[in-house]
Amino acid sequence: MAIPPADRQAFAALARDHHRSLLIYARALARNEATAADLVQDAFIAAWRNLGRFDVTRDFGAWLRGIIRNKWREHLRRHAREVDVDDATLEAWESRFSHWDTMRSTGDADLLDTLDDCLKHLPDSMSEVVSRYYYREEPGERIATALGIDIATLRKRLQRARQALRACLDRKLPSHA
Repeated sequence: MAIPPADRQAFAALARDHHRSLLIYARALARNEATAADLVQDAFIAAWRNLGRFDVTRDFGAWLRGIIRNKWREHLRRHAREVDVDDATLEAWESRFSHWDTMRSTGDADLLDTLDDCLKHLPDSMSEVVSRYYYREEPGERIATALGIDIATLRKRLQRARQALRACLDRKLPSHA
């Protein structure tokens, strides 16, 4: 059975809209970038195959996060050494991601885009450590050595960067902080 082009385009648009937040969600579950990317890809494939079962009255992001959770559980069964995330934590994450989806669907500023904008306004010394520590997941010792700073200085820069980012988010998204 051929899928109508309009359905393919609608699915592609929804996938693009949710891709970033789904990667973050999967990364929180898996604690590994490659596994997270695989989970999201598998979830999109499963969603595409089961698109006819999707209840359009439900939130698309929540539906995909449910698929990702199921894919994560399958992954854990195959890789018994990895640690599962408890249900209370999953519920808290679901609440936070639902809030982000609501912000996006109501036209409010996207939290992740706002965070990116805030990152651009950090001093270079702070943005460098944030990028290396949180995005590239480099160990603190390696970052400190590469930058020629003490590990305590690195920790202080990360602390100040988190404070600056929180203050920026509070200014830009005061009703959602």
